Amino acid sequence: MPPLVLLAGMNCTEDLWAGTGFEHAIHPALTHESMDAQVGALLGELPDRFVIAGLSLGAIVAMALALAAPERVAGMCLVSTNAKVPTPAQRAGWDDWIARLDAGEDPEALQERILPSLLSPDASQEHPGLADRVRGMGRATDAAALRAQLLMQGTRVDLLGRLSDLPTPTLVVSGRDDVICPPHFHTEIASEISRARLVSYDAGHLLPMEKPREFGRLLSSWRAKLRA
Repeated sequence: MPPLVLLAGMNCTEDLWAGTGFEHAIHPALTHESMDAQVGALLGELPDRFVIAGLSLGAIVAMALALAAPERVAGMCLVSTNAKVPTPAQRAGWDDWIARLDAGEDPEALQERILPSLLSPDASQEHPGLADRVRGMGRATDAAALRAQLLMQGTRVDLLGRLSDLPTPTLVVSGRDDVICPPHFHTEIASEISRARLVSYDAGHLLPMEKPREFGRLLSSWRAKLRA
């Protein structure tokens, strides 16, 4: 079976996938200032063929990579993401974060600002300690890496209109309580890819952290079908 590559979202770390059962996956870091540079770096360092899963920005990079080199991607899992061109409000938000970083604010403090948007309303009660783990991912993220990710966000282009070109088997996973990338974003993505399957859970944006066992079983089962 081709190896599994996991791409975490912006201001996130490998802890995003803890408890899903993919401890031996490849975990590249997103550290480049443009989407093209990040995709080029990954194509240079990853195996000849692989299955890739990403969340949010990680999934956007996965889509761009699959469009650039579809022959190398045996399967793709897209979680909590958006294939459309950034809005002016998003660009303004990223510029604000860059200014805050440059003024000395750290990634953990910025993570704290959007914590209610990252988790579903009931997540902290159902999973004690989850909010601290989310803060911890910000604490473990280097400010320079987050700054690069913010700049990369600004280089995004519309991918939705190109997804119909992909022959790649694709699993699209959304959280019904995701306010950053709501479910209809994922319906749009799945409708464009001929070999896509769409699955939703009662979860927020950081779905693998809220539903690690369920997500792990889903991705494992889907990968097994790819092999078959």
